[in-house]
Amino acid sequence: MRGTDASFIQPQVKEIHMYSMDKIKHLDTLGRHAPAAMQAFAAFDAAAMAPGALSVHTKELIALAVAHTTQCPYCIQIHVDRARKAGCSDAEIAEAVLVTAALRAGAAVTHGTHCFA
Repeated sequence: MRGTDASFIQPQVKEIHMYSMDKIKHLDTLGRHAPAAMQAFAAFDAAAMAPGALSVHTKELIALAVAHTTQCPYCIQIHVDRARKAGCSDAEIAEAVLVTAALRAGAAVTHGTHCFA
């Protein structure tokens, strides 16, 4: 990326809103067409995110970090909202994101070792 200057983007390029949060409403469509699978997913998701050995607070920080790794904008938005609701501070969220960045960078570095005989 060239700093924060976006002037290199051609003005005739049409904006695509593929990741509009409006699309989340189509989860119902998935559920109507594949109800058993969607119900199973919803049950698994609820069980995984319920308080247990880890608090919801901790689980949401993990979820937010993983969402940044998978780079899913829906998951990022959903889990930052849930993390804040669970009482996560700006500092905790920032550290979770930076741990994610460190792990991704570390993976690139360690995979780089495969470039050499």
